[in-house]
Amino acid sequence: MGPVYTSRPRDGAHEPVSGPTGAPKALRSVLGAERRGTGPPWQTGLLRRCPPRKDDDVTDANQVKGNRLDPWLDSYAARAHGLRASETRSLFAVAARPEVVSLAGGMPNLKDLPLDRLADATAQMIRKDGGRALQYGNGQGLPRLREQIPEIMALEGIDADPEDIIITTGSQQAVDIVTELFIDPGDVILAEAPTYVGSLSIFSTYQADIQQVAIDADGVIPEVLEETITRLEREGRHVKFFYCLPNFHNPAGVTLSEERRPAIIEICRRHRILIMEDNPYGLLGFEGQTYTALKTLAPDDVVYLSSFSKIFAPGYRVGWAVAPPAVREKMKLASEAAILCPSSVGQYSVSTYLDNFDWRLQIEEFRGMYRGRRDAMVSALGEFMPTCTWNVPAGGFYVWVGLPDGLDAKDMLPRAVTNLVAYVSGTAFYAGGSAGHDHVRLSFCYPEPVEIREGVRRLSEVVAHDLDLINLFGPFPAHPTEGVSAPAPDQI
Repeated sequence: MGPVYTSRPRDGAHEPVSGPTGAPKALRSVLGAERRGTGPPWQTGLLRRCPPRKDDDVTDANQVKGNRLDPWLDSYAARAHGLRASETRSLFAVAARPEVVSLAGGMPNLKDLPLDRLADATAQMIRKDGGRALQYGNGQGLPRLREQIPEIMALEGIDADPEDIIITTGSQQAVDIVTELFIDPGDVILAEAPTYVGSLSIFSTYQADIQQVAIDADGVIPEVLEETITRLEREGRHVKFFYCLPNFHNPAGVTLSEERRPAIIEICRRHRILIMEDNPYGLLGFEGQTYTALKTLAPDDVVYLSSFSKIFAPGYRVGWAVAPPAVREKMKLASEAAILCPSSVGQYSVSTYLDNFDWRLQIEEFRGMYRGRRDAMVSALGEFMPTCTWNVPAGGFYVWVGLPDGLDAKDMLPRAVTNLVAYVSGTAFYAGGSAGHDHVRLSFCYPEPVEIREGVRRLSEVVAHDLDLINLFGPFPAHPTEGVSAPAPDQI
C-alpha cells in the first residue's frame, strides 16, 4: 500500500501524509503484519492455515484434531466454522482513536438526553422498585412496559395488544429468535440487497441460504421479489420468511413506498411466506412523517420488531416484537431457554423514562438533530465528492454512497483509516460475492456536523488518490467476499 495523499497540487505532484495526519503507529503495525503475512491469526488468517505440530493428534492425513491455537477445532458444531470476525476489525480498533473521524457506526447521539434527570429518576426507581428491578423477571417482559409500548407504536398507526408483545434484548435478539424457530440448515431466507449486516450474521450462523432481492429508491421491487420466489419454487425450495427494513433502510437509507407495501404483502401471502418487519428507525423521519406498517396490513402474516436503541438509548438493550399468538408463545419459550428473561433493570429504567419524561418531545428533538447532520453530510458530499452518487435519506442514520467506476470500497478502507476516516464497505451488507464493492455506507448520526464535513473531506482525498491509480494502471478486479463477516457492535 502506498502513501495516502492529502492534496492534489496543480503540477500533479503529491505530498504524502506526514505528521499528525499520518498513519498511527498501531495501524502501521497492523497493516504491515497483513502485508507480510505475519502477526496474530485474527489479522492474517493463520488460524485456518496453521500446520499441525508433531504432537498434534492426527486422525488421518487430512484432518487435524485441534492445533496450537485451538485444541477444540474438531469439536465445534458445523455452524461455528462459519463464524468469521470481519478482517476489518483490527482496522476499526484503530479507527476508535479520537483523531479518526468515524462515519462507520450507527451509534445514536445521546448528548441531548437529560442525563442528570435520568440519573435521579433511576436512583428513585431503584429505591422504590429495586427489589423487583434487580430480580429475575417475566420471560415475556415487564407487564407495565408491555402496556406502554402500544402508545409508541400508535404513533405509526399500529394497533397492538400488550399480550402480543414480547420484550427482547434489543431487536437483534428478536431476529435471532425468529430465525432459530423457523430455519433449519439450508432453508431459504429472503432479504433485501443490501440489508442489515447484523441480521445477515444471524442468518449465516443458522446456516440459512440467504437470497437477496434488489431494491431501488422506493425500496424492494415487487416484480423482482415475485420472480425470485417463483424461481425458488421451481427449484422445489420454499422460502421460510422475508426479512425487510421498510423505513429509512440500513444501509441504503431508502423507504418502501406506500404504493408497494400492499403489493409486497399480497405476494408474500399468496406464496405463504412470513414477513419479518424490522423497524428501529420508523419514528425518526426528519419531517415527522410515518408510514403504513406492514403489520397493520397483515397482522397474522407479519412479525414486527422495534427497539428503544434509536429513540432512547441502546445501552439498556431493550427491544420488542409483536407476533401472532402461536409464534409469540414459541418466541417466549426460545427466549427463556437462551436468557431466562430480558434485563429487569433495563425494562424498569425504560418504563420509568416513559412515565416521567416527555419522550415524544425527545423524539422530535432527535429528528431535528439528525436532520441537521444529514444536511451536513449531503452538503459535504456535494462539495468534496461530486464524482460519487448518493441518496438523500428522509430519516434514519445513513447515506449510501456509490463510488466512481473502478474503485473498491473494501480495498480502499485501509487507506481511508490511514487518512483518519472510517466507513463501512458496502460488501458487508451482502451475503458474499463481490456485490457492494462499489458502495460505502456513511453514518451521520454520531459525529458533529463539523466532524462530518472533515471526515468526508478526508475520504475525498482517498477517492481522488485511488482514481489517479486507476487512470495510471486501469481498474483492478473486485475481490469476492467469502460468506458473511460478523461485525463489531460499533460497526452496525
